[in-house]
Amino acid sequence: MSEEKTYLTPEGKADLERELADLVNVRRPQLAIRLKEAVAMGDLKENADYHDTKEQMGLMDGRIHRLQSILRAAEVIDNDGSTDEVGIGSTVTIREVGSDSDETYTIVGPAEANPREGKISQKSPIGAALLGKKKGRKVKVETPEGIITFEIRKIK
Repeated sequence: MSEEKTYLTPEGKADLERELADLVNVRRPQLAIRLKEAVAMGDLKENADYHDTKEQMGLMDGRIHRLQSILRAAEVIDNDGSTDEVGIGSTVTIREVGSDSDETYTIVGPAEANPREGKISQKSPIGAALLGKKKGRKVKVETPEGIITFEIRKIK
């Protein structure tokens, strides 16, 4: 089974690598110590700390495996500075037609998407609609609220 390519910006890859290193080198060893201490307390059937720590360790191991999988399949997309058309890594300023305020997003792969930070996935409705488009172009986006038209005002 081949893994689907994961697109990451250099910054996104570095963030995921830092998180993985923290989980593997700091947080998991801390949990292992807690687990050992809980086991030393005796009766595991009624030991809440043991069960809580085991659950946390399982969740952490799942996150570690997920990060390893993402990084293994990662293709780093370095924004080459081209502002001709929107691509992964581009920072795009758009304005909804009829509005007087701009919105700025950076197009990233799903693994590093975080709309609160202005990072949207190239697979999201807006991200997918913007890919390959040029400045000044109007783009229709199908959203849960209906079709919205945006104008691309700037590409960095």
